[in-house]
Formats: sequence, C-alpha cells, structure tokens
Amino acid sequence: MHSRSHSGEKPFKCQVCSKAFAEFHHLQTHMRVHTGEKPYKCSLCDKSFAHSGNLHQHKRRMHGSIRSHHCPHCGKLFKTNTELKLHLHVHTDAKPYSCRHCSDCFRWHRQLKTHLLKSHNEGTWLTCDICRKKFSRNGHLKSHLLQHKQVKPYACSECPKRCCTAAALKSHQLVHSSVQQFCCGKCGKYYRYKHNVVSHFERCSDDRLGIISLFNPHACM
Repeated sequence: MHSRSHSGEKPFKCQVCSKAFAEFHHLQTHMRVHTGEKPYKCSLCDKSFAHSGNLHQHKRRMHGSIRSHHCPHCGKLFKTNTELKLHLHVHTDAKPYSCRHCSDCFRWHRQLKTHLLKSHNEGTWLTCDICRKKFSRNGHLKSHLLQHKQVKPYACSECPKRCCTAAALKSHQLVHSSVQQFCCGKCGKYYRYKHNVVSHFERCSDDRLGIISLFNPHACM
C-alpha cells in the first residue's frame, strides 16, 4: 500500500465510472456516490451522510456548542460575547479600524490589513510557489493551492459534487435547500443567496438599512 504512493499505481477501478483508487476501502467509499448509500446517521437528528467526516462536521456545526449570545437586531446566535460584538458591526456604520497613512476607515481588522498591504505596501504578500500569484490573506492562498492540486476534500452530502473549500461547499449546498435566509431590510423580500439581496438592496433603496440574515424568521417583519 505504501509503495503505491511512490508508483502512482491505482489497481482498484470503479465499474461504473472507471475512476481508479490506490486502496480498496477508497473504492468502497466512492461507490456510495453511485448507490446513494448514507450509512453514517446523526444520533441527534434525522440526517444521514455518506462519509464519516461529513457526519463529524455536521455534529460540530449543528450540535457542537451552546450559542447563548444572541443579536438583538436579527436573532443570530454566537458562542461568545466577543463574537457577538464583532457581528454587531454589521448592523451599524461603525468603522473602528483606521489607517494611519490616510483617512480610510474599516469595519473589520482584516480589511485594514489588506488595505495597508495593497495601498501602502505595508506587510508581506503571500505568493503561490506554482504560478507566482499573490494573495493578501493566508486562507485565500490555501484555497488557491488546492485548485492547483485539484484536491476537493469537501464532499456534498446530497450529491456527488466535491469542493475545494468549505465556503464553496456551503454555497453549493444552498442548491439543495429551499430556505431563503436573506432578506432586504427595506422591503422584506427574501433571497437564497447573499449576493442576490446585495444587488437587490442597491436598487431598492438609497438608505443604509442593512441586510438581515434570517436566523429569526420575523427579523424583516
């Protein structure tokens, strides 16, 4: 088994799509894409998953920790008061992070760091060793490197699609959901995707009333 990591040999081939694997148990896991089998069941709800990793991720995300700090504006829950305080910036025009070189101010510290790097050359660019593309944030570089390797570790629990990043998977999974979690703070119209409500909001009103994420179904009423 170890020698195959050097030789690249993949003797176990899927009879349905001809995809090959170096280890038999990887083939067994892959076959669930074709059979629809979801043997890993959550003990706390009725969700089932094809892979154990997806089950663990689901438990951490949905049942992991108590979120006792709630936003008075939209009802969203947070684990700590610090997370809540950061979130509250969404509902105000507060921009507490100011640039020491110019008059620009920012809502988030990461935005200030990106600004300092791009506008004032303060900081260090992160460079891809393969294509030399530059990034201001380490998370963006990591996501980019996965695309070079064609690695897609995040599997959808509803269909065979795999994604390079958790954010891409989360965005894709909205395809399988009927929930429209974003609404316009002006007219209350519902949208499934955030970018849709952002676009609508610009046309709907010139007032900065904010975009509300509907963790509370009555948030826009």
